[in-house]
Amino acid sequence: MKDGIHPRYVETVVRCGCGNSFTTRSTVPELKVDICNACHPFFTGKLKFVDTAGRIEKFKSKFAGAGYASLKKGAGAKKGAAPAEQPAS
Repeated sequence: MKDGIHPRYVETVVRCGCGNSFTTRSTVPELKVDICNACHPFFTGKLKFVDTAGRIEKFKSKFAGAGYASLKKGAGAKKGAAPAEQPAS
């Protein structure tokens, strides 16, 4: 192996947004992560939505009134079909 071309490999402290921290080794002295094994739903077994920038609330507010919109339109209505003619009165 050549000398002087490899990065420094140091002990690293990994800090999570939930407050958990642990040590490992990496090329940087400190890592900050949003989610770790102590708070990730896969490891905890609890359902938790990881929401950044309010995307879940934005989606819920956008589609809150939709419900079963496709069923309310009518079963026979298709996109691009010409409207039915009205009888002359």
